Amino acid sequence: MNAGLDITFENMKNTHLADVVEIERQSFPTPWSREAYFQEIAGNDFAYYTVALLGDKVIGYCGMWIILDEVHVTTIAAHPDYRGRGLGAQLLDRLVNEGRRRGCNKMTLEVRPSNYPALRLYTKTGFISGGLRPGYYADTGEDAVIMWMDLY
Repeated sequence: MNAGLDITFENMKNTHLADVVEIERQSFPTPWSREAYFQEIAGNDFAYYTVALLGDKVIGYCGMWIILDEVHVTTIAAHPDYRGRGLGAQLLDRLVNEGRRRGCNKMTLEVRPSNYPALRLYTKTGFISGGLRPGYYADTGEDAVIMWMDLY
C-alpha cells in the first residue's frame, strides 16, 4: 500500500505540530492554526488525533471527536509527496478502529463535493451520503456532503 515505506503511527503530540500545520497549509484553503491543534490535543477530552510518521517526520495525520456513541471525523490529510499511496486509507482505518474500540456505533464527516479523492476514499471505506449542509465552507460558500458509516 505505501510502496515499501516504513510508516509508524502515534498519538499527536506538541512536537508534531510544526509538521502538521505545514501539511494543513498545503492541504486546505482555510487551514487550522497550530493553536487550534494544540487545544485539540491538550484540552479537548473528546478528541483523538494521530500522526503517520516516516522516521521522525510527520507525513499525515487525522483526528476525530467522540460524542456519546458517535465518531465525528474532524480532519485527515497526507503530505502532498505521499498522496496516492494508501496513506489516507490507513489513517481513516485508524479512526474507524479507534471508534469501534471505544464502543461507537456510527461515524460521520463533512467533505467538499469538489474533493473527489476524499469522496472516493470515504465511499470505498463504506461511508454513504446523508445529505448536504448548504454553504458550510465559509471560505468559498461551498456546500458540505454529510457522510455516515455504521461501525458495527
